[in-house]
Amino acid sequence: MNFRYSTRGLAVPATRHRPLATACAMTLLLASGALQAQEQAQNPSQPTTQPAPTDANAKSAKDAKAKKPTSADGISNLDAVVVTGIQASIQNSLKAKQNSSNIIEAISAEDIGKLPDSSIAESLSRVPGLATQRVDGRANQISIRGLSPDFVGTTLNGREQATIGENRGVDFDQYPSELISGVTVYKTPDATLVGQGLSGTVDLHTIRPLDQPKRTMSVNLRGETTDNGNLNHGSGVGDTGHRASFSYIDQYFDHTLGLAVGFAQLDSPIQEKQYQAWWWSLNNGSQGAETNWGAPHTPGIPDNVLSQEGMQLRAKSENQLRNGLMTVLEWAPDDHYHSTLDLYYSTFDQKTHLNGAQWSSSPSDNVSYSNVGTVPTLPYPLVTTGHIDGLKAILQNEYTKEQDNLFSAGWNNQYDFGNGWAINADASYSMSKRRLHDGYLFAGLPGNATSSTDFATPVHEHFPDFMPGTDFADPSVVQFTDPNNYGYNGRYEYDKQKDTIKAFRLEVTHPVGWIFSDAVLGANYSDREKTKSADVFFAWLNGNGSDADTYVPGYGSPIDPSFLSGITDLSYGGFPGVVNYNVMDALGSQFYLTQRNGQSDWSRNYTVREKVPVGYLKFNIDTNAGGIPITGNMGVQVVRTDQSSTALQTNGDTLVGRISDGAKYTKVLPSLNIVAEVADKQFVRFGLAKTMARGRIDDEKVATSAGVAQIEDGPAAGQVLWSGSGGNPKLKPYIAVGADLSWEKYFGDASYVAAAVFNKNLLNYIYNETVLDYDFSKYVNDNPTLTPTSTVGSFTTPQNGTGGKIQGLELQGGIEGKLIASWLDGFGAQANFSLTNSTLPVSAVSSIPGGPSTLPGLSRKVANAAVYYEKYGWSFRVAERYRSSYTGEAVALFDQLGYTTVLADKQTDMQVGYEFQEGTYSGLSILLQVNNLTDSPMKTSQTSALPNNVKIQRPLEFDTYGRTIMFGINYKM
Repeated sequence: MNFRYSTRGLAVPATRHRPLATACAMTLLLASGALQAQEQAQNPSQPTTQPAPTDANAKSAKDAKAKKPTSADGISNLDAVVVTGIQASIQNSLKAKQNSSNIIEAISAEDIGKLPDSSIAESLSRVPGLATQRVDGRANQISIRGLSPDFVGTTLNGREQATIGENRGVDFDQYPSELISGVTVYKTPDATLVGQGLSGTVDLHTIRPLDQPKRTMSVNLRGETTDNGNLNHGSGVGDTGHRASFSYIDQYFDHTLGLAVGFAQLDSPIQEKQYQAWWWSLNNGSQGAETNWGAPHTPGIPDNVLSQEGMQLRAKSENQLRNGLMTVLEWAPDDHYHSTLDLYYSTFDQKTHLNGAQWSSSPSDNVSYSNVGTVPTLPYPLVTTGHIDGLKAILQNEYTKEQDNLFSAGWNNQYDFGNGWAINADASYSMSKRRLHDGYLFAGLPGNATSSTDFATPVHEHFPDFMPGTDFADPSVVQFTDPNNYGYNGRYEYDKQKDTIKAFRLEVTHPVGWIFSDAVLGANYSDREKTKSADVFFAWLNGNGSDADTYVPGYGSPIDPSFLSGITDLSYGGFPGVVNYNVMDALGSQFYLTQRNGQSDWSRNYTVREKVPVGYLKFNIDTNAGGIPITGNMGVQVVRTDQSSTALQTNGDTLVGRISDGAKYTKVLPSLNIVAEVADKQFVRFGLAKTMARGRIDDEKVATSAGVAQIEDGPAAGQVLWSGSGGNPKLKPYIAVGADLSWEKYFGDASYVAAAVFNKNLLNYIYNETVLDYDFSKYVNDNPTLTPTSTVGSFTTPQNGTGGKIQGLELQGGIEGKLIASWLDGFGAQANFSLTNSTLPVSAVSSIPGGPSTLPGLSRKVANAAVYYEKYGWSFRVAERYRSSYTGEAVALFDQLGYTTVLADKQTDMQVGYEFQEGTYSGLSILLQVNNLTDSPMKTSQTSALPNNVKIQRPLEFDTYGRTIMFGINYKM
């Protein structure tokens, strides 16, 4: 089962969440108390009369040297500060948040580098209102305010990025934390921000060498290990790895030419223990499948009890090798001209060995039970122990090799005429490539022999205990075969994907007057093309057939001893182990391939292209109302989209031709941001905007499967009608109107409290629907025996609907210990909490039987808490993040859309470090980091109806990734 997006995590009783909730509440309470004490020591009758610094009113000719390649707020404020230490990084982030004309969150480079993060996604997951999706135990994609990663816009230095996956969501683990100088998360839109998302926009930015006062060079090296051990012996993947990085920054020609070069390598092992119950159901009795569905009786199972219908135990050993290279060349020869060239390149090589055992134990599998033990649960007793005979165990060994490449280049040129007029031209190119090789083979007992096992399955989420009567780790016992008569012996797939974005931007800034400091008029043009191809093959044992007439069920062949490499350790689930062998070598020697490429495979061969010209106008506000400084911006974007798609057309499993289609539309997106400094360092912010987000790229594909068939009964009996399914190249984007209100108060050096509420009304939504009057006139009918009655038929495809909304509350704060008591100097804490609710459009809910009533991917509660100490060279920090359960949208067997509940996730990270501040070792620091300190598992549960239509919720998946421990040194000079 593949999740389109999900956060996998730990579900624990409510009482176990109290430490995190208490930490959040205590931090906010202490921050409020310290704020009141500080305000009492000040003269409240002296209001601030100067507006907060903004890009608009802080400009000077000399500042042009450090100007960034986008006109949106927040970025230059963040990069202009040289950061050292945890508290300094917090100050840096708060300064960007305070000075912005929008509602934003910010992270500085030191904040990322000081935490045990393999990528920037780990640090982004601690930002208020953001949650992360865990892939292989690590943060990967980001959701903002409960919306899935599909709705998040991501830019690098203000430029939209190509993506590795089939959709728009960026895989943040492609960006090493060591090469990113800061991140700005825009929660309210800005008219000059191109490529923004419906829920928010994440802007990553690299360092600017001319911002640095002098030449700097740093080297970082960390060793890494995982405490899950080596699960697939002989696979070549161990339990140790490393992280290394190098950066060099220098300035030349009297500080007019700057160069920054950075390299980062991640060589990381992942050892994952997996268990999944396939399904839970009632087999026997008046409430069971035999009565309600006509299923066979299952011997040995009591009537009307819940039992597991199959399972799989698998061990994953994976090695990730990522190399990232960043280069920035910056030139500011005088006070007028400023040019910056940004280059970023990364490679990501991933090799995965996934081996294990599985079986089906449903009524149709002819299994029998004995010595069955049950425990009372609601609504039915639960089978937890017993013995099963007649199992056809399937040993599936899988090898995947993935190679990703990401390249981004941008050249920005600015000229400041010195009288308030400036011009900015920016050209960029972003490209991503993915190549995927995947193969798996089946093994089992010879001649369709069956096996037996004792079992003990947990009532709650945990690993089971299976005790098979067969030693599946003995290569003389098992062989290559088709144990459950699937009709083939293995599968091989080769995928290729390429995504490119070419863009050019031109804008002019000029002074205005009245309540406005200046205005920005600009245009951006981007051309994006994503191409995907997939070639799928079935594997057949040498000597066996490859079709229904020649294939022999149960035919087997011993595994060549030269391919054996050890055993796969499944002892965490009771299995002593299963055989481990080189899948690709065996595939190339003992098997032959025939092309598969059925309709579900052909539909993954497509191209989607989007040509998007954008015009925008923004007025920066700088005024005063009743002694209260007012800043902000108001503007509008006009977005024209020309989308098209070409793909393969199939009739059933037959490839019959190509098809193309598309659509054009224009959207007008106004935005308003108002910031009032109602007291010293106390701000009230208001945002109102209309936003859009295009649908999933793979939803915009024209790839379809269609054919004709004669209707046998009903009103249309005897007619020959078209039917099919596929993407929708005419799909319009999501549209929402949102309002935000925020209050922020800053005090001390790195302390603040803030509260925000927001509301988004969905004007346009995307959901799957069966259209009954679809025009098939462009399709080819390859069935010579049937002539369609009409070119109109039924077609299942993504469609646009209306309605739905998202509402939320965000609380956050930070406090320095010295504001509470002098002896707490060096200590500090930060915490945030988000509560989000959503409702789906009525049209979407009604079209999905059994679907959720809230947005898939929405966690209602997201919380983060961190406690730190930094003084005398010592640093210590513990950070915990929590995400409540949510409904995950999943693609199960036969490409059918389904839903599952992804349970709550709570993960804790820790670091301890020491930096030599003087003497011979000045500039040297050592660091110990532990990621996933409590070994937080991923857990899901089944939410579905039983044969008697009674809904239940039972544990499905339970995976653990182990703790990642890193120890290393850093030297900066």
